[in-house]
Amino acid sequence: MLPKSIHPSLEPQPKTLHNKATLTSSITSLLKPLSSPQIPRSWIFLTVLFVQILLLCNLRMFSSSIPSPLPSPIVHHSSKALDQCGSGKVFVYDLPQTFNYEILQNCDNLNPWGSRCNSLSNNGFGQNAAALAGIVPEDLLPAWHWTDQFVTEVIFHNRLLNHKCRVKEPESATAFYIPFYAGLAVGKYLWLNSTADERDRHCDMMLDWVMDQPYFKRSNGWDHFITMGRITWDFRRSSERDWGSSCIYKPGLRNVTRLLIERNPWDYFDVGVPYPTGFHPRSKSDVTRWQNFVHERRRNALFCFAGAPRRAFRQDFRGILLSQCRDAGESCRTVNCTGTRCSNGTSAILETFLDSDFCLQPRGDSFTRRSIFDCMVAGSIPVFFWRRSAYLQYELFLPVEPGSYSVYIDRNAVKNGTVTVKNVLEKFSREKVRQMREKVIEYIPRLIYANSKDGLDDMKDAFDVAIEGVLKRFKEQEQPMFHKWK
Repeated sequence: MLPKSIHPSLEPQPKTLHNKATLTSSITSLLKPLSSPQIPRSWIFLTVLFVQILLLCNLRMFSSSIPSPLPSPIVHHSSKALDQCGSGKVFVYDLPQTFNYEILQNCDNLNPWGSRCNSLSNNGFGQNAAALAGIVPEDLLPAWHWTDQFVTEVIFHNRLLNHKCRVKEPESATAFYIPFYAGLAVGKYLWLNSTADERDRHCDMMLDWVMDQPYFKRSNGWDHFITMGRITWDFRRSSERDWGSSCIYKPGLRNVTRLLIERNPWDYFDVGVPYPTGFHPRSKSDVTRWQNFVHERRRNALFCFAGAPRRAFRQDFRGILLSQCRDAGESCRTVNCTGTRCSNGTSAILETFLDSDFCLQPRGDSFTRRSIFDCMVAGSIPVFFWRRSAYLQYELFLPVEPGSYSVYIDRNAVKNGTVTVKNVLEKFSREKVRQMREKVIEYIPRLIYANSKDGLDDMKDAFDVAIEGVLKRFKEQEQPMFHKWK
């Protein structure tokens, strides 16, 4: 039942009639003298004008006493429902299976040295890491896997197929995903005496198919994106004798956003995403449980290094770090990663990172390495010697201020003996170390890929952050000031 009054302006106004009578009497008294012939015409004009003003005011007072129509009911929508896909919707192309599923089915032939079937099992997460029993909390052991570092193509494809903002009608999409397993397709040809045509074959066939699609033709690829599960340099062959594929240099990929574990910092279309680690939480509670575990972990070593020397390189920087680590005694722990010992992670690596305040992160075969993320997931503070190892790579995923979560040491000062790593790290107070570690732990969700079709509820993992970043850049591209070439 509606109340008698729903707005103060609709209340009865008893004084209105009295005011009207008084005003009418005043007007009559003013009109009486107007018939007198002695009043000049100018005064008559002014008097009439004044009467009109009074009548207008009276009319407004009269209309205010008339009830206005009831306001339209306000419909309250759930802000969560409205904002869930506010950044856009994604259409996943149904590519011929030769570009994805058939590649997985041929997992025995993707590597010249052996089968990759185990590492590609469990939707790309790899086999369960049972050997970590006693190192990680027992209830979190099922969330740990021996994950290959080159499987982001599989992870992103599976998550997008179940994404809340995936649409099956391309006309309602704002972004178009190309589920081509480019890294897995080219991997077997990188170390053999293969021809340039063999290394480019899958990419060429994929582009022939995609470039024939009406929505690709409409935008010339600007609203399309792809995951390429290796470093960008594996797809940037500039001549037939060079390393890798030339996929990125193909005209069809010129305007397509590319998600890579290492980007070219000077290519707008390259977006760096975290290397996969072995931790794939099933729920938000898995993440918070792990964060609490690494936060409370007692660390006995000042710093550590997991890696192997590169003796073929003159003044091998890794060799210098290993030497300094040995000289530091109990302050430093090392893990020997010669050959393929550490390819998909080992219990020794995780245990070493959990036991150390800092972890040394020189460049790998390229400027980045998976160890950066293994280290940070363990709550250890990364120490960089090249800015391109992280600061110019993973802006979407790491804190804005590098000094809040990491240490940078000039490698040239280390090479010429001006500084030692131990001396630099010993200067940080326990309070500063605590603050940096807490920042690292805070960002763990953004560095890992969840093992859940629906993600981690309101907690964003690396996949969520990447997709949000892609949709945001597509919106920015629609702004008037943004220039698109054909």
